[in-house]
Amino acid sequence: MPQLAATTRPAPPTRAGHPRATLAVTAAATAVALMNYTAPMLTLPDMAAAFGTPASAQAWLLNGTPLGLAVLLLVAGSLADAHGRRRIFLLGTLALGLTTALGALAGSTLTFTLARIAQGAASAAVLAGSLGLLAHAYPAGRDRIRATGIWGASVSGGIALGPLLAGALSLADWRLAYGTLGAAALAIAAVGARTLEREARTPAGEGRPDIPGAVALGLALAALLTALTLGRDGWLRAPVGLLLLASAALTALFVAVEHRSRTPMVDLALLRRPAFLASTLGALFTGLAVIGLFSVVPALLQGGAGMSPLGAAVLFLLWSGTAFVAALQARRLAGRLSAAHQLAVGFALSAAGVLALLGGLEGPWPRLLPGLLVAGAGSGLLNAALPRLAVDSVPPERAAMGSGANNTARYIGSSAGVALTLALVPAGPDTALLVSAALALTGGALTLVLEWWAPRARAGRRRP
Repeated sequence: MPQLAATTRPAPPTRAGHPRATLAVTAAATAVALMNYTAPMLTLPDMAAAFGTPASAQAWLLNGTPLGLAVLLLVAGSLADAHGRRRIFLLGTLALGLTTALGALAGSTLTFTLARIAQGAASAAVLAGSLGLLAHAYPAGRDRIRATGIWGASVSGGIALGPLLAGALSLADWRLAYGTLGAAALAIAAVGARTLEREARTPAGEGRPDIPGAVALGLALAALLTALTLGRDGWLRAPVGLLLLASAALTALFVAVEHRSRTPMVDLALLRRPAFLASTLGALFTGLAVIGLFSVVPALLQGGAGMSPLGAAVLFLLWSGTAFVAALQARRLAGRLSAAHQLAVGFALSAAGVLALLGGLEGPWPRLLPGLLVAGAGSGLLNAALPRLAVDSVPPERAAMGSGANNTARYIGSSAGVALTLALVPAGPDTALLVSAALALTGGALTLVLEWWAPRARAGRRRP
C-alpha cells in the first residue's frame, strides 16, 4: 500500500541546535542590522556631498531603512510564525548582506534610499525572526529574561558600533562601511544555516502575506515622513497639511484592512491587552524620543561643534556604549521591577540626560559627558525591557507577531523622530532637545498608566 506508506513516513530529522548557538547567531545578526541602521549617522555629511543631496532631502538618507523596517516587520512576523522563524531569519540575513553591499555602490540619493529601504525590509525579517527564535529556544523563566536582555544589549551594541565603524572607515571612503557590513551579514547567514535548529511550522496557507495591509501602512508612513520633511520649510503650507491628512486616512484604511483580513499582520484584538499596548506605545515613544534624536546627534556634532567623523563617533559611543552596558545589567532588575516599570525608569533617565545636553551641542565636548551617560543608561533600560515585554505580552504562538509589532512601532517612531528632529534643528538644537525630553516623559507616563490599568482589565474579563 504505497499511499499509506507515504502518509506514515517519518518526518525528516531536525537539525541539531542549542539555545546558546541560537542566542549567539540571532544577537550577532541583530547587531549587524543595527550597525547598518546607524552607520549613516556618521556618513551623512559625506554622502550628502557625494550625491549633491539638498538639506531638505537629507532625512531620506537616514529614513530609508526604518521605512522598510516599519512597513514589513509585521509581514515578516506573520510569515515567521507561519513558515518558520529560522527560514525567515536566514532569508533576511542573506538579503541584508546582499542589499547592504549594493548600497555601497549607489550613485545618487534615490538609488541609495531605495537600497536602504530594501535593507530595512531584510532587517525586518532578521528582527522578527530572531525574537521568535529566542522565544522558541527559551520558553520562559529567568533564562528567557537573560536571553532577551542579551538580545537587547546586541541592539545597543549595534547602535554603538555602527557609527564607530563608519567613522573609522570613512577616513578612507564612506562606502567601505557598507561593504564591510554586507560581508558580515553574509557570514552570519552561513553560520546560521549550519547551527540553527529547524522548528515546526503551522499548516500551509495560514501565512499568506497581508499585502493590502502592508501597502496601506507603507503609504501612510511615506506620507507622514514626507510631511515632516517638508515641514522644515514651513508647517502651515498646504502640501504639509494635505500629506498629514492623507497619512491619517491611510492609517484608518490600514486598521480597516486588518479588521477584515483573514491573515492580518497584527491581531487587533491584542490591543485590548494593556501589556501589549504598553509594549507598542513604549516602542513608539522610544523611536520618537530617543532614536530619532540620537540618529541626528552625530551630524550635529560635526556641523555645530566642528568635530571630525571619528571624533563624533567616539563621543557618540559614550551614549551608545553606556546603553549597551545598561542593557546587559538590566536583567538584575527583573526580580525587582516589572518590564513596564523598567520602561518608565528608562524614559525618565533619557529625558533627564537629554535636558542635560541643553546648550551643549554647539560648545566644548566635555560639557556633553553627563547627559550622554545618563541618556545612555535610560536607552539601555528601554532596549532591555522592550523585547521582554514584546514576547511576554502575546500568546507563545504569536511571539514573532509580538516582536514584529513592537519593532514596527519602534521604527515608525524613529522614522518620524528623525524627520521631526531635522525639521526642528533650524530653530536651534535646543528646540529638538526639549521636544525629545517631552516625548520621553509622555512615553513614561503612558507606560505607568497602562501598568496600573492591567490588573483591573484582567479582573473585568474574569467577571461573569
